[in-house]
Amino acid sequence: MKFFSLTISLFLALGAFAATPKNVSYKSGDDTVQAIIYTPEGTGPFPGILVIHEYWGLNDWVKEQASKLSDLGYVALAIDLYRGKVATTPDEAHEIMRGVPDDRAARDLHAAFEFLKSQPNVNKDRIASIGWCMGGGYSFDVALQEPTLTADVINYGRLASDPASLKKINASILGIFGGQDRGITVDDVKKFEQAMKQLGKKVEIVIYPNACHAFENPNNKAGYRADDAADAWKRTVNFLAQTLGK
Repeated sequence: MKFFSLTISLFLALGAFAATPKNVSYKSGDDTVQAIIYTPEGTGPFPGILVIHEYWGLNDWVKEQASKLSDLGYVALAIDLYRGKVATTPDEAHEIMRGVPDDRAARDLHAAFEFLKSQPNVNKDRIASIGWCMGGGYSFDVALQEPTLTADVINYGRLASDPASLKKINASILGIFGGQDRGITVDDVKKFEQAMKQLGKKVEIVIYPNACHAFENPNNKAGYRADDAADAWKRTVNFLAQTLGK
């Protein structure tokens, strides 16, 4: 695993992984949905990562995260649960988010997972999911509904702590949270961590004591914490290298 981490650092320094984005579409039930896939140079097979947006939608910041992950040597699929809509105000974001049916979201997430697995340059046995805010909760859902998922990163997303649900999880989990988050409370996070450990699941929880919700996004002018965000990204990179490494 250490070798894989060092290899990633070397490739970054040399610019060996230059992400190439491409608009793609695939079926989700009777619907055709859109996404952007970011592919490193080379033939692979590469590990794959589902990238799930915040409640704003698939905006430039989320695309940037997908591109950064691809630069590390992963095929990153940035999915669009809003079907082309991108919010510009919190009220608009809440309205669009509330308009996404739960069954459609679950179907879209599964379709994205199957699409990523089907790519010839993706190692179908090494697939992860990552999301922020609303997308963090959906990333948790992917871990619940995809038993072959390898790794899952939940950035201040909603959780559950009932054993019946958590028993379904086989993926290694990294949870990143803010200690001052009023929506995803520290108590809820600790209950989740305790329940996961009691079930023998692989879970790593990081709580930044002075951070609020959405502290990793610099567009969050009131709550962005640069040092915590940088540390969270470093932990994410290391976690993915350890869990998805060859």
